[in-house]
Amino acid sequence: MTPSWRDDAVAVREVGKEAIGEDFSDRFPQRLNQLRSLCFHSPPLLLNTSLLMAYSGVLSLLFAAGIWCAAYAFVVVLELVIGPAGSGKSTYCSSLYEHCETMRRTIHIVNLDPAAENFDYPVAMDIRELISLDDVMEELGLGPNGGLMYCMEHLEENLDDWLTEELDNYLDDDYLVFDCPGQIELFSHVPVLKNFVEHLKRKNFNVCAVYLLDSQFMTDVTKFISGCMASLSAMVQLELPHVNILSKMDLVTNKREIEDYLNPEPRVLLSELNKRMAPQFGKLNKSLIELVDQYSMVSFVPLDLRKQSSIQYVLAQIDNSIQYGEDADVKVKDFDPEDD
Repeated sequence: MTPSWRDDAVAVREVGKEAIGEDFSDRFPQRLNQLRSLCFHSPPLLLNTSLLMAYSGVLSLLFAAGIWCAAYAFVVVLELVIGPAGSGKSTYCSSLYEHCETMRRTIHIVNLDPAAENFDYPVAMDIRELISLDDVMEELGLGPNGGLMYCMEHLEENLDDWLTEELDNYLDDDYLVFDCPGQIELFSHVPVLKNFVEHLKRKNFNVCAVYLLDSQFMTDVTKFISGCMASLSAMVQLELPHVNILSKMDLVTNKREIEDYLNPEPRVLLSELNKRMAPQFGKLNKSLIELVDQYSMVSFVPLDLRKQSSIQYVLAQIDNSIQYGEDADVKVKDFDPEDD
């Protein structure tokens, strides 16, 4: 074996050795690319004993990678339901639970709103067991918004205690839906919910965000742009797979007006926006329309809770965003042989 091959063999062994103690979720693809380049560069003289020993690092790498992949394949899936107050988040959670119960798909609804009182779904976890808004307002003399922010900051301080202990009760491949408060600052600029998400990621949970916006809000172009920017703010803040939903479609009288905003024509939007705003905002209007159109960063899925097909379509969009169920085994039903 020439010195260049020996150097490659040593490098292969070191790659495998170093990868054992690393966080594979961050470094595994990089190490695998290094390993691939080394293996293709070195001639396949595997009969040489020293080279075989050197390539034992490859086996170590693949073994550890297999353990990582197996652990990552079956994780708890968390869906964060966010959106402005009154957008229908709790109603969505209730309808989703009923739909999944009909499909014999198990989901668990978690209440993350310390001000909530009545529920139309079974509550699997409840933040009010940790802290409630009424107690905070009474003891600290805070108002509703200030009290809610205090409750969420208290939750952030107890992520490693209360939340981790509660989540340990659920098995791999469970599906949890978090019904979040409606204060928009929680998912726009205040870091509480972002830190909550980062904690879940560090625990290797598969997390996605579902942003609900009242479809009756989409009555003109200015409100449409405002809704897009609010949704985009949440997307940038949380950095999660994101599905935007137009809720309460069953209450819309003229659905054709809504359809114009599901697949908007940029030139029409810009023309309408310029008509409604002062001339000095022309460049800003153009930049906003280009952001919505060219980058395709924000799009909405309509949801009509009266139709099971609409709920199923929304659920399919969410499943696709997090690749839920792609690693599930095919279930084959056993049939009794027919009597001759």
